[in-house]
Amino acid sequence: MTQDDQKKNQNEQATQDSHDARGEQTTPASADGQDADDADFQMPEGFPGMDENMFGQVQEMMARLERAGELEQENADLKGKLGRLASDFENYRRRTQEDVEAAQNQGVAKAAERLMPVYDDLDRALGMGSSDPAKLLPGVQAVQSKVLGIFSGLGLEATGQEGEHFDPRWHEAIQVVPGDQDDVIVQVYQLGFRMGDRLVRPARVVVSRKQ
Repeated sequence: MTQDDQKKNQNEQATQDSHDARGEQTTPASADGQDADDADFQMPEGFPGMDENMFGQVQEMMARLERAGELEQENADLKGKLGRLASDFENYRRRTQEDVEAAQNQGVAKAAERLMPVYDDLDRALGMGSSDPAKLLPGVQAVQSKVLGIFSGLGLEATGQEGEHFDPRWHEAIQVVPGDQDDVIVQVYQLGFRMGDRLVRPARVVVSRKQ
């Protein structure tokens, strides 16, 4: 091989090495860019021409729509629970009202049952008084005593007796007259009743006032 042939071969080898070097520089860049993007983002079928940003927005909208469906279902469940709660409360209110009415009716029946003997006594007193008026007063007094006993059994306490100290919580003064002491009941127009600390009916009385 001549010297010229050797130089020609060396030039051709240098040119080949230069091409190989340029190929090695461009090929990895292409692989790192396009191939990496293809690995991270794969366009699903049915979305031609859509880039990664647009597809991300579509995914976000789909996630919001899915969340909206979940919230709608939760809202429907809450409405159902609220409806059942309202129905249960209405049933409870109705049962409570029925129980109160039943208790009131039972209380009225018991009170009337206890007063029935009083009516019988009054009927007998009037029968005896029609033939002998002198017997009428003791009969009425006996009926009055029985009524007070029934009231006591019901928890009622009489208030507003003559000689009792005037108390505005239980008594109503309809007249004030001169007397030896202040605030003493000297006459009772209407007897009062209380049940514990609750006033049922105030006594209407005349009260003395020291001059």
